[in-house]
Amino acid sequence: MGISAGETKAMAKAYAKAWSSSDPVGVASFYAEDGVIEINGGDPIAGRAAVAEMAAGFYAEFPDLIVHCDECRAAGQNALFLWTLEGTHSATGKRVKVPGWEEWELDDKGQVARSRGRFDAEEYDRQVQRGI
Repeated sequence: MGISAGETKAMAKAYAKAWSSSDPVGVASFYAEDGVIEINGGDPIAGRAAVAEMAAGFYAEFPDLIVHCDECRAAGQNALFLWTLEGTHSATGKRVKVPGWEEWELDDKGQVARSRGRFDAEEYDRQVQRGI
């Protein structure tokens, strides 16, 4: 049957908190064992271990990474998680603050089976080089 809209919204807040904790395994724990994330139409990242590795890459780039849960909308087994990423890029020292979203398909346990994420990659790159 899945989880309620209220539970999905609570999950989105906890997911943002996990991203902000610098714990890649904690981020991956929100995904089904074979869960998949795609970022900006890129290659699918499949499985919890791969999701944790992807999150670790973000922590390497942004040691002070914070993800804010801006909004979450849920409809049955689907949800839209709107977020803002902010942090200081490790290589350039520039502050970055970029909004984006993830469209989730949830399994019956309320874990992310598939996430399709989007953010403005050009703006992200500009901020990495020049700052906010």
